[in-house]
Amino acid sequence: MQSGERKVLSNDKIIAKQFFRLLPVQILLIVIPNLNGFISSLFATNKIGADAMSAIATYSPILQLLMSVGTMMLGGSQILCGKYMGRNEIERTQSIFSLDISFVLIVSLAASVLLGLCGSMDLLKFMNHDPAVRQLFNQYLIGCCLGIVPMMVGNQLSAFLSMEMQGNRSTIATGIFVILNLILTFLFLNVFHMDVMGIALAASIGYWAYLLIQMEYYLRGKSLLTFRLTKFRMSDLSEIIKIGIPGALISFYMTIRRSVLNSLILRYVGNEGLSAYGVADTFLGLFWAVPLGMAAVYRMLLSVSVGEEDRESLKVIVKTMLTRCLAVVTVMMVVLILLAEPFTNLYFHDSADIVYRLTVQAFQLLPIAMPLGLVCQTASNYGQVMEKQLMVHILSLIDGAASICLSAPVLVPVFGMAGVYYAIIFNGIVTVIYPVVFSAIVNRHIPKNFDELLMLPDNFGVAEGDRMDISVDHIEDVVDTAEKVQSFCKTKGLDSRKANYAGLFIEEMEGNVIDHGFHKDKKKHSIDIRVAYKAGNMILRIKDDCIPFNPKERLSMSDPSQVEKNLGIRMVYTFAKDIQYQNILGLNALTVKL
Repeated sequence: MQSGERKVLSNDKIIAKQFFRLLPVQILLIVIPNLNGFISSLFATNKIGADAMSAIATYSPILQLLMSVGTMMLGGSQILCGKYMGRNEIERTQSIFSLDISFVLIVSLAASVLLGLCGSMDLLKFMNHDPAVRQLFNQYLIGCCLGIVPMMVGNQLSAFLSMEMQGNRSTIATGIFVILNLILTFLFLNVFHMDVMGIALAASIGYWAYLLIQMEYYLRGKSLLTFRLTKFRMSDLSEIIKIGIPGALISFYMTIRRSVLNSLILRYVGNEGLSAYGVADTFLGLFWAVPLGMAAVYRMLLSVSVGEEDRESLKVIVKTMLTRCLAVVTVMMVVLILLAEPFTNLYFHDSADIVYRLTVQAFQLLPIAMPLGLVCQTASNYGQVMEKQLMVHILSLIDGAASICLSAPVLVPVFGMAGVYYAIIFNGIVTVIYPVVFSAIVNRHIPKNFDELLMLPDNFGVAEGDRMDISVDHIEDVVDTAEKVQSFCKTKGLDSRKANYAGLFIEEMEGNVIDHGFHKDKKKHSIDIRVAYKAGNMILRIKDDCIPFNPKERLSMSDPSQVEKNLGIRMVYTFAKDIQYQNILGLNALTVKL
């Protein structure tokens, strides 16, 4: 096998391994609000009745609006942090982290006070005109407002913990949230008879535990990112919002969309339809966390690749979403459709009841939108990271509101509740077609290759003839790689002495990584080496998925009298213009500028 061929395969495997290692935490981050919805809807339908489910469904647009603020800040912050980490600008990363947490804390506190007043004074009566449902809705609102701060801030911390490879802490926090929520909901309903107030209050208490468990890591002072009120730049807020606003806008548009759909359902179907849609939406939200979690990991990895200007890795990341991830979500869709009736029986038990039939129909049709949604998220997040604002804003408008708000008023009067589900599927089809059409308009012709589809600028990254990519997965490849590095450096004008030391440096680094990283576990590992000539500089980059290994620390621990040991590393450190090491999302990345 040619080294170039092996490089592609290995880089694909490294990225895929990193992708699926980060995925569980991101799924947990997204599943938290949906877990709450699942628990709430399960107890509401089985213990209180359909009116309680309608009250919870009425709260859905408000929750969507709150999540839009969190989505905006999280999207912008993650992309900026990824870029700054890719450039090794740790201070800027710290600034973004502190600013993100501060802003979300202020917004969530204001929302808590405002919604508490709305619930106690019945100020949102326009959202549901049924007196019985509205009374339950106000109770639910008061209970929920107590958990808004920990929910929103906790979700931000989960994302940053995953960037610090502390995903296990978020997993534990999620588990405790679920257990507390279940126990307290049972007690509040069966012992204290608190109805929907008890359901909301149980979730709010669970959210506080979720936040505090994650916060403890940052309070210990061992984290890479630290909260500093005096260190963030307010000027960064506009950049976060600029990058994150498309994600926020789609959540805002979805608030409008949900309000329109709720209105159509109440007009043409009734509270039974709202109950059925609320049940299916909250239950399927657990599974929507998979494609949305994939999109979050994709966004993080993509932002790092953009920061490094790594054209090939960027394309591999996009292809991973459109192949491996799309296959997983498609299989999940089929399973969900096949289990439509068993899922319905969790909530409603009389198959002759209209709400039962409407819920089965929802479970049979709504999962079709999941693979389409994954493709839409792939395009949207790519546009955010690459700063293609026009493309993303139009896509957000189409996906969030336009196509459904235009199609649902036509379909619902004709097909009833099925019209709601058809409109959602139609929306998915439109959002898959749109990025290709946009790319064709930009290119002024139908995209002929993947680079054109992605609208990659010609000056992004390093030209093909000015870089060399090699993958090493066996000790036997080390000497051959060093010779290729030497030869490449000489062809680009580096003097023979420096070129020889560059080859020796690569050889020693490869050997150290293989010796100290490849045999620490039973997993297969690979080293991804890139040598690039850019702007008059020779850049060596070594990336691997082994245990953290900083060559500077290793050099400082070696005996100074043994000059011949680590000679390549020593010499490169004497004449290199810049050497940067960091562990980015679980990968060791060493960059040397000669």
